[in-house]
Formats: sequence, C-alpha cells, structure tokens
Amino acid sequence: METYDLAVITKRIYDCSLPFFTLSVLRDISGVKKESTMFNMVKRLLKSGVLLKIEKNKYILKDAKIHDFTLANLLYQPSYISFETALNFYGILSQFPYEILSSTPKKTIKKTFDGKSFIYIHLKKELFWGYEKKEEFLIALPEKALLDLLYLASKGLKSLNIDEYNLSFINLPKFKDYLRRYPSTRQFNKTINSLKRYFKL
Repeated sequence: METYDLAVITKRIYDCSLPFFTLSVLRDISGVKKESTMFNMVKRLLKSGVLLKIEKNKYILKDAKIHDFTLANLLYQPSYISFETALNFYGILSQFPYEILSSTPKKTIKKTFDGKSFIYIHLKKELFWGYEKKEEFLIALPEKALLDLLYLASKGLKSLNIDEYNLSFINLPKFKDYLRRYPSTRQFNKTINSLKRYFKL
C-alpha cells in the first residue's frame, strides 16, 4: 500500500509558492502515484484547511490572497479578462459589472465560486489576441476590450450606451489598427459607425 507523510506534503505545498493547484500538480508535488491514495491525501488536505476546492480537480490555498481576475483566468483556460470588466479596470466604464467577464475561444460558459459569477464569452479563435499580463492575470488592452464589446453588440449579444464610456483612455491609432483585424460585416460596420461622433474613423 502506498504511504505518504501529510506534514511533509503540506510543507512542499507551501514551499512551492503556488496559490493554485490542479490534481496533476498535487501529484507532482507529493510524488503519490496511486489514484486511491491521491484521493485520500487531497481529502485530508481539504479537511485540515490547507486547500480549498474551487471545482473538480482544481484547488487553491485556503489562506491565499488571489485576485478575482487571476482566479477567472485559472477557472477556464484559455481566457482573458475583457468586455465591461476590463473597461472598468481601465477607468473607461465607471460602473463595475456584477459578473467578471472574460473572452475565450472555447464555448460560452458561466462558473460560480465564493458567491461570485465568472462569465466566459466565446470569441472565434482568430479574435483571441490583444491581451497582456498585468500583475498575475491576463487582461485585454483597452482598445481590444472595447472592440470585443462592440463586436458582441453588433451581434445583438450585448447592449451598450457609448455615452457612459470615457473614450479618452482609448488610443485611436491602436484602435484603428485592431479594428482592421475584425470581420467587416454589415452589422459590425454599423456599430462602429456609431462611434464617429467620438472618433475620427
């Protein structure tokens, strides 16, 4: 029967300085191979208050201070913070959305953890770009976040009142450059034309 020392494994978990763990990462840290032993070990780590389960095979240190945006990235991969959430982060939109919104090339999905809602909205793979790492999370650049939102609005999936947005934070040359990489559909062009009173497009 495979054995392990929980105190030693707990020390390894804290020493590795990771806030987030998958089952495979815990297996690497512990050296435990047998599935039943692994299940027992994780159960004891949860009971002892070392780890907190966020969903199947995904765990965080119970006392870890993880930014909601970092958690959003980790819950569903690949993804980056975008839409109204990113625009609020940059001061372009003053109202903070209740949900934490992300873009993903995978299917649209909603996840809930610790009373917070994380929404992942599908964008086609060709539009999954224009983001950078800030602190410990991936977030769309301001121009990309706005274009992501406008793109969904053109499809009738989002509603927006552009008067509520402070567009002085948008870099117009970069916005125009990014715009060229979006599909030039009739609906999207119509949505973009509504910005002409704010931008010279």
